[in-house]
Amino acid sequence: MKQYFNLFDFSQKVDYKTEVLSGLTVAMALIPEAVAFALIAGLSPLTGLYAAFMMGLVTSILGGRPGMISGATGAVAVVIVTLAATHGVEYVFAAVVLAGILQVSAGALRLGKLMRLVPHPVIFGFVNGLAIIIFMSQLDQFKNADGSWLTGSTLYILLGLVLLTMLIIWGLPKLTKAVPSSLTAILVIFGVVSLLNLDTKTVGDIASIQGGFPPFHLPAVPLTLETLQIIFPYAAIVAGVGLIESLLTLNIIDEITETRGRGNKEAVAQGIANMLSGVFSGMGGCAMIGQSLINISSGARARLSGIVAAVMLLVFIMFGSSLIEQVPMAALTGLMIMVSIGTFEWASLRTFTKMPKSDVFLMILVTLITAFLHNLALAVLIGVILAALFFAWDNAKRIRARKNVDANGVKHYEMFGPLFFGSISAFNEKFDVLNDPAEVIIDFQESRVVDMSAIEALNKLTERYHKVGKKVHLKHLSPDCRKLLENADELIDINVIEDPTYKLAVDKV
Repeated sequence: MKQYFNLFDFSQKVDYKTEVLSGLTVAMALIPEAVAFALIAGLSPLTGLYAAFMMGLVTSILGGRPGMISGATGAVAVVIVTLAATHGVEYVFAAVVLAGILQVSAGALRLGKLMRLVPHPVIFGFVNGLAIIIFMSQLDQFKNADGSWLTGSTLYILLGLVLLTMLIIWGLPKLTKAVPSSLTAILVIFGVVSLLNLDTKTVGDIASIQGGFPPFHLPAVPLTLETLQIIFPYAAIVAGVGLIESLLTLNIIDEITETRGRGNKEAVAQGIANMLSGVFSGMGGCAMIGQSLINISSGARARLSGIVAAVMLLVFIMFGSSLIEQVPMAALTGLMIMVSIGTFEWASLRTFTKMPKSDVFLMILVTLITAFLHNLALAVLIGVILAALFFAWDNAKRIRARKNVDANGVKHYEMFGPLFFGSISAFNEKFDVLNDPAEVIIDFQESRVVDMSAIEALNKLTERYHKVGKKVHLKHLSPDCRKLLENADELIDINVIEDPTYKLAVDKV
């Protein structure tokens, strides 16, 4: 029965059954991921599990996107692996705490709005790259400990169970949505393996998940400038990667649910979660797109599912480890493969012939960087920089001038398009200083002076006319431009009456 009570938002509709069952499914999916990422970072499996619990609980309660799941992630693991190897786990804990402080500061300064600068092709590339990463990571389950591929009956059993899992997840929602298909698939595979006594890899074969409540432990590092110099670079990268992945995941969930999350609130929650993770023996983390999509696809929309997932994960660690360690990895592998299929933006492939070539190139590049370098922050940063360069190059070609000479012999240049650093060369080519009449009017009614490079270009242009004894008027420029055009002040005829609301793009924000 659907109810309408929620601890944090009384107006939000909450389906308790869906939220609890979805949270239970996510908790099971968190276990192998957290263990695997901890091992990647060279840490104890429990550091990953404790991080998953703390990150999931805190962000579910305080975060800006109900339904989104956070935990220990591969993006953070690949950053801290070098720190763990060279200085030990205590420095990792300290770096995670410092990363949390940086994330809280970013949220308090409302830097979440910077995600508006990430163009859609970059988001497509990020999502597609993550889908490839999720899929490729599941191939390890088809290998032996020495890296060779499974063969014979072991391989056939695993393939059969994985395909059965995928079939249930795909087909059950077409019959009924009373229970989450992901959880049903896990339980069915567990039952099949138990009844037929099949020999297949389980969660316990990866590592033991048995432990107690996360112990409170302040990082045992010297409080010196040298320590700060060691951990700050890692903390800054962890904070940046965590925010990028979390805010992009938030945007993706926003699109799926057709609702709006709060990026700055999520940044603060991620920071608090990392700070607590660092002092409760966790490796830190951020939002997890795979688990978030499992949660959302199971029907969860409220905070309760994330809270249940975190609490049940801790219950499994403390009391149910022996049972959870018997869950076949085939079930979780099939689940994650279906997540990767659902994550991939298949619609983006159909836009190849419709999108601009620069956008297609951008999407493919970000996908490849994400998939093969596993560096999400680098992929997004390169994507944003290239998108800005493409935009600048495109707009640099848009500057145009309509020329005419009136009855009084005055030549008019009516400018169209933005005047900024990229369009200065094309702008200068429009003028014939030596052959122009004695008086020239440059009209910016359909143009905009964008930056200081444009101001300097205007200064130099008016100086060129002045040197040959000609007078130039600049019309429809704001008072802000007049103050900046110091060198040409005596030559400028500013007309602000016809365009009183126009402000320079570099004005005070």
